[in-house]
Order: sequence, then C-alpha cells, then structure tokens
Amino acid sequence: MHFFSHAKPPVLAVDNLSISYAMADGRKQVVNSVSFTVGAGEVVALVGESGSGKTTTAQAVIGLLPDNGRIDGGTIRLNEADISAWSQRRLDAVRGQVISLIPQDPASTLNPVQPIGRQVEEVLALHGWRNGKLRRQRVIELLTRVGLNEPELRYHQYPHELSGGMKQRVLIAIAVALRPALIIADEPTSALDVTVQHRILDLIDELRAEFGTSVLLVTHDLGVAADRADRIVVLRKGEVQEEGPTGLLLAAPKSAYARQLLSDAPALTKTQFKPAPRAAEPAVVVEGVRQVFPVGARQVVAVDSLSFSIAPGTTHALVGESGSGKTTTARSIVGLQKPSAGSIVINGVETTNLIGAAKRTFRRDVQLVYQNPFSSLDPSQTIIDIVGEPLRNFGTVSRRDRDERAAELTEKIGLPIDVLKRHPRALSGGQRQRVAIARALILEPRFVVLDEAVSALDVTVQAQILELLTELQEQLGLTYLFVTHDLSVVRQIAHTVTVMQAGRAVETGLVSDVFTNPSTEYTRALLAAIPGRALAARQNFEFAGAAQ
Repeated sequence: MHFFSHAKPPVLAVDNLSISYAMADGRKQVVNSVSFTVGAGEVVALVGESGSGKTTTAQAVIGLLPDNGRIDGGTIRLNEADISAWSQRRLDAVRGQVISLIPQDPASTLNPVQPIGRQVEEVLALHGWRNGKLRRQRVIELLTRVGLNEPELRYHQYPHELSGGMKQRVLIAIAVALRPALIIADEPTSALDVTVQHRILDLIDELRAEFGTSVLLVTHDLGVAADRADRIVVLRKGEVQEEGPTGLLLAAPKSAYARQLLSDAPALTKTQFKPAPRAAEPAVVVEGVRQVFPVGARQVVAVDSLSFSIAPGTTHALVGESGSGKTTTARSIVGLQKPSAGSIVINGVETTNLIGAAKRTFRRDVQLVYQNPFSSLDPSQTIIDIVGEPLRNFGTVSRRDRDERAAELTEKIGLPIDVLKRHPRALSGGQRQRVAIARALILEPRFVVLDEAVSALDVTVQAQILELLTELQEQLGLTYLFVTHDLSVVRQIAHTVTVMQAGRAVETGLVSDVFTNPSTEYTRALLAAIPGRALAARQNFEFAGAAQ
C-alpha cells in the first residue's frame, strides 16, 4: 500500500456532514452525520451502492451540489480551512488549484464542439496562465504525461474522435494540470473496459505518487477499492457503516452491510467454477460467422470467422473489450442483422435465412435482454403491460390470460405483485432489469441472449440478478449467451467462454480451463486486470469475510 504521514494535518476532514435535497414532498435527508479524513498522499475510497450518498458527499466537498441540494450541518475542512459555507466565487479560486474532480462520464463532461487542447488550456487560463504559447506547451506535456499517443494531434481533435479511455485521460489531464492537493475521482472507470480501467487507475496512482496528491476515490466497486485504497469508508443510506485500513476491513468487516457487499463482489469472493456440460447435441452452433460493414468507401470487418457452440441448459460467455465484436455477434444471433457469411444453428434450425412462419417461431424461441434497464423499458407503459407485451404482439392469448401470465412471471422473478400497476420510473435499476428478464421469458423461449445485462447494476443487485438467472436456468432448462466485459462475473455464471479480440475468437473453452490456464497473452492481460486480484495476491488472504 501507499505510505503517508499522520503527523501532518489531513488534507481533507469531513466532520458530521449532513445534506438534504428539496423534493416535491419536502426535504429528503441523503447524507447524515458523515465523518472521515484524507491524509496527505493517501487514497481513501468511499464505497456504497446507488443512493448511499457517496457522490453527494463528494459533490459537497468540491462545492458542486445540485441546485436543490443543501448542507444542513457539519464542516468540510480543506487544508484546515472550513469551506462548507464558501460562495461559488470563493470556491472557484481553489477548484483546480487545490482540489479537482475527475468525473464519471467523459462523454457528457467534455464540450463536444471544442478541441481537446482548448479544454485543457481553460483550467490553466482560469488560474493565471496568460501566455498562450506556454499554455499550449503545458497542455502537450500533460497529454503526454497521461499516456495519450500523438499529443499534438489530440490537441486539435474533438471528443467524438477519441475512445472512452482516451477521453477519461483528458479529464485526468485537466484534473492534475495545477497539481492540486486533493483529487476527487468519482467512479472514474465505471464505464470502461477492465483493461482500460486498470491502465487509468494505474495512471491516477502514478500521478498521486509523483505529485504527492491525495485521492478521494468514489466507487461502488469493492474490487477497485481493495486494490487502490489505503482506507475504505463504507456508506449506506447516507450513513457510515464502518471505516478502516483496507486490509483489515476486507479481512474482518464488522458491519453486516460490509459483509454483504464483500460476499456479493464477484472479484473478491471465492466461487466454484461451473461444472463441464454433459455431452449432448449443442443447442446453439455458430460456425464461421463474418460480419462486414461498409464505412464510406471502406469495408470494416467487425466479426471474422467466429465459431463456438453452446450445450443445452448451459451458459456460454462472450467476453472482450469494446470493439471486440461481441455485441455485433449477439445481434446476429438474435436475428437483428444477417451475417455476411457463416451459419448460426439454434435448436437444429439454420437461422440466418428464415422467412415467414419459421422466422416468427424463431422470434419466440430466442429472446434478448439489453444492457440498460433504464432505456429498454417504455416509460409510458405499466409493468404489467411491458411484461405482457410480447404475448400481445404474437396475439396468442386473451387480455385476462396475458395479465395472469405477467403476474405469475413477475412473482417468479422476485418482484412484489404491487409493481404491476407502476411505471418504470418508480422502480430501481435492479427491479427494472428483473422486469426486462420477465418480458424476455414470457414467451417461454429456449435460448436467451443477455447483452451486458448486469453491467449497469450495483454489486449487490448484480449478485441478485445473477442468482435469479441461475435459478431460472435450472428450473426452465434455459440456454444463455452472456455477453460481458467483466470476467469476474463470467466465473460466477458461465460454463464455457469465448474470448474475443478485434472480431476474432482468440480462446474458447471451459471457464475453469481458460481462467486457470489461459493460452493467449490477451486473455492473461484481461484476467490480470480484474479488480481485487492485486490485493488478494499481495496479502494472501481469502476475501470471504474472515481473516486467516
């Protein structure tokens, strides 16, 4: 872990902080008497689920609460000065120079109509860098330091011309431009692939070591906190459940909530590999699939000669970074696009050229669950109509029977019956994803494709959905294709796996074989980047809630 001095006063001291939001029905308390410190050069992780108050706390520290947010009590001391009641103008003088923020979503943070270089320059100009030539020189240095290749080219490019990882590096360049004493990193890698995430977190750590910067790391990912933080503060419903040095807290958590978080974190738990499938005719056979898209005058090969099979009643995972071709493959398998070449056989039927009644049967037998439960459900419909909609589309049952089936299935997936009359906006993310799964299952399909179906969910909700999928598979004999970039989840749910890189399968086999004896350097890099592994290796203890 990192070394820092307790002799110096803390860079940040939050004491009995309480925050509320103005809502239609009155003020709602979201942070309640929260206290913690961040020492010089220290990394402290604020960990908790959505709604725990961790981002609100971080926003208050840097003075960026939403308009309806209000600090009701407590103090925020930055280098011993209480800044909790400072005006925005006064805070502007320290933002960037003493305290800075790396936000979660680079796509919505960067200005789409301004070149990257100009956006990094802006923070320098705001803090007195008058000489344009020196500003430009400093920006090139910063873009180089954060690992962007061809920094002179990047200086003139716009955000849409950069990948997600490159955009996040730009935000880090902005955050460290003036070498602040404290950086708040608010879920800085949650939208990134595991290998890109690893490189970004390495970069933040290098810059922290180089400049002696303190870091307040806001994350729902205990694996990330385990690897990167000196201390962890666990939040739930706006209150601190417990805090302590990372190794001690993970080895022997005191609170029931922290123990639950640990048991639900796929990267930190010891799970048994799924058994090898019994010998049987495959339910799904993908053979030599190739997908080519025209881009201007060029032909881009998104998927190239891909082959794998899935045994009935088992789960096959398709893993790889963004751009590897896994979602394109999933779209071809569910019939949303026809592959340029190759064959896809599902339950003995070649599906790439289906028409008429055969295609209609295929659409019943094969269902898709999307990544984002917030955008995949019609906000104007009630839950009972959303779940029953596929039956209405196929016109096979009466309204009464449709509603009865929807109610039965809603109960089966673990939702209370009273959600049926609600709209999606009244449900949490995990509840919405359960609704999406119910909608996919109401036609009694034999094969379900899940495209990043748990990646948008908190770790505890994610664990519940994975458990639900396993139970439904055992009860209904379902076959799954599970598309994901998260290898720690693959270990929990999948029997077999195909690792994709640049449109090609670089490795296929049992999850147990691929995880314990990967045959390619690319797979080894993916496995090495799984959060939580570094601390486990370094401290040599099991993350099951008990010290050795």
